Amino acid sequence: MKNIIYIVFMLPFFMSSQEKISGMIMEANDKNEHIGLAGANVYWLHTTIGTVTDIDGKFSIPYSKENSKLVISYVGFKTDTLTIAKPRMVHHWLQPTDNLNAVTVTSRKQATAKSYLQAANTFTVSSDELLKAACCNLSESFETNPSIDVNFADAVTGTRQIKMLGLTSPYILIATENIPTVRGASQAFGLSFIPGTWVESIQITKGAGSVVNGYESIAGQINAELVKPSTDDRLFVNLYGASSERMELNTHINTKVSDKWDTGLYIHGNTHHGEHDVNNDGFLDMPQYDQINIMNRWQYTNAEKGFISFINLKFLNDEKQTGELDFDPKTDKLTTNAWGSEIDTRRYEVSAKLGYVNPEIPWQSVGVQTAFSSHKQDSYFGLKQYDILHNSLYTNVIYNTIISDSRHKIKTGIDYTYDHYDEFLDTPNLASDYERTERSVGAFFEYNYDNLDKLNLTAGIRIDSHNLLGTFVTPRIHARYTPWAKSALRASFGRGKRSANIFAENQSMFSTSRAINILDTTGKIYGLDPEIAWNYGVSYLQGFNLFGRKADITVDFYKTDFTNQVVVDYENPQEVNFYNLDGKSFANSFQTEVNYNAFEHFDLRLAYKFYEVKTQYNSGELEKPLTPKHRFFANASYETHQPEGKTGNWKFDTTFNWLGEQRFSSTTTNPVQYQVAANTPKLATLNAQVTKVFSPKFELYLGGENITNVRQSNPIIAADDPFGSNFDTTFVYGPIFGSMYYAGLRYKIK
Repeated sequence: MKNIIYIVFMLPFFMSSQEKISGMIMEANDKNEHIGLAGANVYWLHTTIGTVTDIDGKFSIPYSKENSKLVISYVGFKTDTLTIAKPRMVHHWLQPTDNLNAVTVTSRKQATAKSYLQAANTFTVSSDELLKAACCNLSESFETNPSIDVNFADAVTGTRQIKMLGLTSPYILIATENIPTVRGASQAFGLSFIPGTWVESIQITKGAGSVVNGYESIAGQINAELVKPSTDDRLFVNLYGASSERMELNTHINTKVSDKWDTGLYIHGNTHHGEHDVNNDGFLDMPQYDQINIMNRWQYTNAEKGFISFINLKFLNDEKQTGELDFDPKTDKLTTNAWGSEIDTRRYEVSAKLGYVNPEIPWQSVGVQTAFSSHKQDSYFGLKQYDILHNSLYTNVIYNTIISDSRHKIKTGIDYTYDHYDEFLDTPNLASDYERTERSVGAFFEYNYDNLDKLNLTAGIRIDSHNLLGTFVTPRIHARYTPWAKSALRASFGRGKRSANIFAENQSMFSTSRAINILDTTGKIYGLDPEIAWNYGVSYLQGFNLFGRKADITVDFYKTDFTNQVVVDYENPQEVNFYNLDGKSFANSFQTEVNYNAFEHFDLRLAYKFYEVKTQYNSGELEKPLTPKHRFFANASYETHQPEGKTGNWKFDTTFNWLGEQRFSSTTTNPVQYQVAANTPKLATLNAQVTKVFSPKFELYLGGENITNVRQSNPIIAADDPFGSNFDTTFVYGPIFGSMYYAGLRYKIK
């Protein structure tokens, strides 16, 4: 999407009862099928009134008698001008500018949409893509996406860790409807607190991202758009069960309260109490847990006056238990009877968004966002205890307008962030209360030039005043140039700055016997300095026809250079040390991806990635542990044709992942029986899912994860001596449990 906030704010104007032109812009094909073009420009000739089609190719634009010529343009297609005499629906097919007669024919919309028009390297993952796998929460929603790497953080908590451009999630700004969400205390487990069925789409931006969303992002931004009460199903039920004895239930109930108010109640629950020890090391292969997650969402739409608003009330209770099979928390908590862990989290959130579009001047809009959250985690890991309370307040005000005409757009505004942390840490060598308050106020300005043809440039700058990080400037620039049809050459650079929450972000270290040391003392946060990095990137997207079928190829390279980093050093197997970077730290990421509609209803996606991620440790410059240099990805999806006049079809999806060797941190000073090799073996996994759609109301799905049954046989070092000095659960590079099969159903009433 070209501008998520802008589209949201424009919704009330588009939906208004005033006279308007609505319709769908599609790619021409022999059958005149409705294959929407996402990101096409639709505007009135000689005016600044225009819009961009959504992921389905749909649009809506205000109509007045003064306007009669509607211009439709899209890179790589012939620009058309339609004569409009009165308000009506417009279904229009654009013709490609190339000379090939054959074009892609497919029966479904793009599950992942890439824009040829945006300046930033952003792509949108729709709910259709999320349904290709058992997407039970946001941490599991990237299995079919080659740009995001997913792995387990340790061998006991079951925490999934994501990476982008070779860097872990703390360096990624993760937001819900453009409000930063997975940060601070929720960094380790927060992705599992956003149910997949609540997500309408995900926007993934590689590189520094927009200054509008803050100064913290370094590797990229992930924004999850939630389903809307006014457009979501009146009733939705998703039931899921797995061979691991995991059960989940999702229920959406949406009601139209009045002409202007809609509300939805969203309930997510999951539970797992199975005891699995496939590798016979005496430890649970996956934690036992219960989670209840509730959201009450209100939507206000006043089309006549140009207002739209969302209010969200959320409550989460998550309880995990893991450790040895014999562990009983009633008798063994914080004792040496048996090693065990409990992680109990309770979280409250209240957020509100208000958007206003001037009905008389639709390119002027104002948005206000605010969110408060209280996150409390009480936990222990063997003999180590870690508790954290994090209260956070975020407010953002954004003003959008144009300069002269719609080619020149600006955004400007201010934001305020308040974070209060209260942490209690009790370990054998480090026991203390850590309490701090962070306050930040910032102002930002972003200019966008788009000539609707060759060039799109976004330049942004923000200045922030932070009580601990000082006053600093954050510049970011994104540019897109179209050298020829169906192409997009992009470049970007930007700066990011953040305070590292070293305990909350690295909780896997508590599931070890390592001593925790902070080697620097002069900084203002745990004695450490803030992290600062520059990100530079180039990418090229080219669409083409291959054997008469639609295809595209993307090649990108990103480099992240840290001017300061909080180094997390595991190179001494008896310690984990935190200290400020003294030397170089960088991450180079190269990726090439090909998408091909090989034949009707069959899509193929192939990708290769190369990482070079190195940091200067006290022991020398080393590769980042557990980061594969090479990764190959393949995804194939197929849908059977739906006969005319009938409902229902089959959907098939398969994902293959191959990972090259990964470096283990050093274990050379361990006793021989507790040493591991310098590098991991190569690894390949295969996931598959089959869905039977019986009708628009009901479907069943069946799938398998890691169906080739790849397992890491000994993921825990010194599992036979969990209270000894060599115990470590962080040497995880692959699946522990082995194959896992699941089944589920979806039922919905429109």
